[in-house]
Amino acid sequence: MSGEDLEQLHRALRLQEALLRSMLNIVPDGLVTIDTKGIVQSFNPSAERAFGYTAAETIGRNVNMLMPHQHGHAHDGFLKRYLTTGERRIIGIGRIVFGQRKDGSTFPMELQVGEVNIEGAHLFVGFVRDLTARREHERRMAELQAEVIHLSRLSELGHMASAIAHEVNQPLAAIGNYIGGIRRLLNDATPPVLRQAIERVAAQAERARDIVNSMRGLVKKGDRPQETLNLETLIRETSALALVGTDSTVALDLVVPAEPAFAHVDKVQIQQVVLNLVRNAVEAMDGAPGSRLTISIEPAGDRVGIAVADTGPGLPDAVRARLFQPFTTTKPDGLGVGLSICRTIVEAHGGTLTVESPSEGGTIFRFSVPSRTDAEDAVP
Repeated sequence: MSGEDLEQLHRALRLQEALLRSMLNIVPDGLVTIDTKGIVQSFNPSAERAFGYTAAETIGRNVNMLMPHQHGHAHDGFLKRYLTTGERRIIGIGRIVFGQRKDGSTFPMELQVGEVNIEGAHLFVGFVRDLTARREHERRMAELQAEVIHLSRLSELGHMASAIAHEVNQPLAAIGNYIGGIRRLLNDATPPVLRQAIERVAAQAERARDIVNSMRGLVKKGDRPQETLNLETLIRETSALALVGTDSTVALDLVVPAEPAFAHVDKVQIQQVVLNLVRNAVEAMDGAPGSRLTISIEPAGDRVGIAVADTGPGLPDAVRARLFQPFTTTKPDGLGVGLSICRTIVEAHGGTLTVESPSEGGTIFRFSVPSRTDAEDAVP
């Protein structure tokens, strides 16, 4: 091989080395290489950001400095056992472990370890992905879901109490009318014991009416603040909350208009409607293969329509006819107030909640909210 060929080969090798070094310096995952004694050989910028050490502070030191004490002191033993027996605990497998930063704090990370053994050079390469942001996102999502569900439950209890009060008031009114009629039939010959019993019945009926009125006053809602919101943002966030902990095989499609759709609504109440409809749709499909949930935003003049469609078995005619009545449910453990509450909320926003059963199967719920074209005061 001529000198010119050697020079070209060296130039190509230097170019490949520079390219590889550049790639390793910009990858978002931390990269740490160690030798068979656990001594750090390289430490890229992403690893510096994750652990808080500079490369100069780690190269030449044992990698256990990056691990919590209870794990770090055992690392050398694990490494020695692998080199002796070939038993893999993490190499080529990967797992979630905890790292330790320079300031002593620990953080969850995903660790993938590879091995290089060429012509006497035996190294281990670890790729580290900091999961702190993901865990924080998951925690916040769980908190938001718990908050929305809590508010939904309070609203359900309020509507249920109101529905019960309404139903109980009717027989109480009838009892009052009967007592009034009986009083008119009383005369001087009526035994005092009977007169006293009738008055006690009247007093208890009045007491029951007072209890019902107190219950209705307790759950009665005042005017809630409304705000201008981007519907796509609201629905994306709420549907994500609704799907947490449900069957992950359900495919979600969100169909949105070319221009953002804004609406002036009570955020919590509309979240409750979307949450309820999405959860009902997922339960209706019950993990069947090919399950698909489609949520569409459909602007129409001064209203914005929202449709929630599933690919479930649909609704029987008998159920669909009284679907929005309180205490109507197809669930063995359901209260049957969810859709009734949704209808009340939608009607309070000037719309209607309807249900369709397409010929191809499935169920579609539709409702609308007031549109707001001027989005200057919109909440992002």
